[in-house]
Amino acid sequence: MTVAQAAPAIIRRYFELAGRPDSEDYFALFAEGAVVEDESNEYRGIEAIRAWRRAVPLVSYEITDVEDTPAGTVVTATIAGDFPGSPFAGLRYRFSDYDDTAIRQLRIAPDDRGGT
Repeated sequence: MTVAQAAPAIIRRYFELAGRPDSEDYFALFAEGAVVEDESNEYRGIEAIRAWRRAVPLVSYEITDVEDTPAGTVVTATIAGDFPGSPFAGLRYRFSDYDDTAIRQLRIAPDDRGGT
């Protein structure tokens, strides 16, 4: 089993679709009232998540670790794309509220260990 295969199916699907241009399949992963936090900014709801995605560069992902914690599933990845500092290793994606059908809360941060 690879590191990526250790993640739940919806999280694997997130990373599969996140590296592609936006599509309805990507946005369908999120619950209507989902919250994404990235670079200390919060995006609440599908329309805010759409606006966030339009504003960030398309990147590729290499999952380097998957950890189940009391605060959720934390995926560590190296991302590469058209942005200063690329590639960036150690970006952590904390999926703290999700099930097999929807992601409700995602926090993206370089170090998520002490986050909310």
